[in-house]
Amino acid sequence: MTILSNLVTPQLEKIHSGKVRESFRVDANRRLIVATDRISSFDKVLKTPVPGKGAVLNSLAAYWFENTRDIIDNHFIKLVDPNISLVREAHPIKVEMIVRGYLTGSAWRGYQKGKRVISGVSIPDGMTVNQAFPEPIVTPTTKEESDREISPRELVEEGWVSEEFYGQMEEVSLKLFKRGQEILARRGIILVDTKYEFGLIDGKLILIDEIHTPDSSRFWSKENYEKDPQNAEQLDKEYVRAYLLKNKKNGEYPDSLPDEIIRETTRRYREIYQMITGESLPEPDEDVQRRVYQNLVKHGLIKPGFVAIVMGSPSDLEHAQKMKKVIEAYGIFADLRVVSAHKNGERIPEVIKDYNLSLEPGAVIAVAGRSNGLGGALAANLTVPVFNCPPFKDKTDLMVNVNSSLMMPSNTPAATVIDPANAALIGLRSLNLPSLKQRFLNEINQMKEELRDADRKIRGR
Repeated sequence: MTILSNLVTPQLEKIHSGKVRESFRVDANRRLIVATDRISSFDKVLKTPVPGKGAVLNSLAAYWFENTRDIIDNHFIKLVDPNISLVREAHPIKVEMIVRGYLTGSAWRGYQKGKRVISGVSIPDGMTVNQAFPEPIVTPTTKEESDREISPRELVEEGWVSEEFYGQMEEVSLKLFKRGQEILARRGIILVDTKYEFGLIDGKLILIDEIHTPDSSRFWSKENYEKDPQNAEQLDKEYVRAYLLKNKKNGEYPDSLPDEIIRETTRRYREIYQMITGESLPEPDEDVQRRVYQNLVKHGLIKPGFVAIVMGSPSDLEHAQKMKKVIEAYGIFADLRVVSAHKNGERIPEVIKDYNLSLEPGAVIAVAGRSNGLGGALAANLTVPVFNCPPFKDKTDLMVNVNSSLMMPSNTPAATVIDPANAALIGLRSLNLPSLKQRFLNEINQMKEELRDADRKIRGR
């Protein structure tokens, strides 16, 4: 099974990396939200991802966003990929609105220890595990490094949200929960509890993040619950939490999941998606990275590839701009950076990580003249082609300093090209993209035809 544990591309600015989601800026008003296959529990990201999980979370959230717009507007624009949504930029309110319909999970664990108040809401004595509350209750928490229970009054007093907006959030949360319970009941599913997050766009409250997914919600089989309420079949992430609780040692939860738990978690996530939507998602053994790449290109969110121009000094910018112009003329992203091998070489690992893990094909052109350590450092560590194109001032500069670019250490495969236009072209050709190959072939044929025409003209034929 293939996974999407993260998304790396030099073409998009990453603005946030959460426990399971990553956000990238598209423009001032839009961002991409990528649901990875990472899984978290008890405020901890586990080392073992769950194949197909991200596609379920993202696609299911999109389904619910479309089916609750009549209750409240949301930030969702469209699905770019099963794992990726294009959304409107919003100012988030750092509060999670947790709605509980039943006494279970962490609430029950606290109840067993004598806890009778959650986020300012009193719970009566004498309740049993998984028992329904007379009416759903709202128990907000703050979105901090570790979520904190807090009462509505404290939320307002501490400045997390205004009293007016909190009132709207509570009212909307209960309406969303009711809608979710009604739709899911028709599919034989009980919506046990969930969380909602809100933000502001132009001063208007909207729904953001996710809604009614196995990560944000607890689901039970209705049929199973009616038969045995205290041992209801769980169709969500509580299955993972139960494993972690069972295997807790010395106060520490396991940091990874065994293969059988991962497989079963994947099955449960996919099953709940199909039960809710009636549709199927791509198989988890599909090449997820390739599919994501193709969809980002298809929607015009990234170019098919990149050629990075890494300069040793800001004074090399004019030289780099000549290559950038050629690269962009072919519809390829040109990524310009300034990194000196000698003066701020500590940044080289950052560059290497971006390019080695990039989703799309790429190449790198190192722009450094005297004592070209930059090209060597990049070539020794990158998995993409590296070309040197030193910014020589004149022929004397070339003759004196070219050897530092030509003579690379062993296992340091960097080629050297003197002309900037040729350097750009060889970088483009090294991408081996079908669309570029056809364009280059057309240009070669055109060049041959022009030479034949010139030959005929000169010979008078």
